[in-house]
Amino acid sequence: MSSSLGHITGLFWCASAGASMRTAEQLRVIAGQGLEGDRYATGQGAYSDTQPPKIRHLSLITEEGIATANEWQEAAGLPAFTMAQTRRNVLLRGLLSHDLNAFVGQRFRLGGIECYGIELCTPCTRPSALSGQPGFQEAFEGRGGLRTQVLSGGWLRLGDKLV
Repeated sequence: MSSSLGHITGLFWCASAGASMRTAEQLRVIAGQGLEGDRYATGQGAYSDTQPPKIRHLSLITEEGIATANEWQEAAGLPAFTMAQTRRNVLLRGLLSHDLNAFVGQRFRLGGIECYGIELCTPCTRPSALSGQPGFQEAFEGRGGLRTQVLSGGWLRLGDKLV
């Protein structure tokens, strides 16, 4: 795949499990670890000790996925989730959730870094628990994002392309 499939419109990280997600215009990415200072790169994430271990270097989600999930929330009379409340690291515009889901088992470039799609981010109850808003697990089914392994590091910046 050589043409752009989308671009980054949001970057998020946090230092420890349960801490509020912080926004950034650029973030340093370390091969084999993830975002410098992020909870999963430092082993401080809520699921860092999951057995068997899972690679959680970066998590990606689409704007379209969040919008569709929030339509489900609205239909159920529930409040919408913000990007930060999804607990994902990278927000992408210009592709659909099913397009992002197709990157499982694929190598791809995101800006100046190379990644490998490990698995879908199966929606869990944690975002609802932390935000106090019900419905995350149901609303984000099939659109919860992609968990990736970072193969080569560098910087991610707003506007960087997914190719």
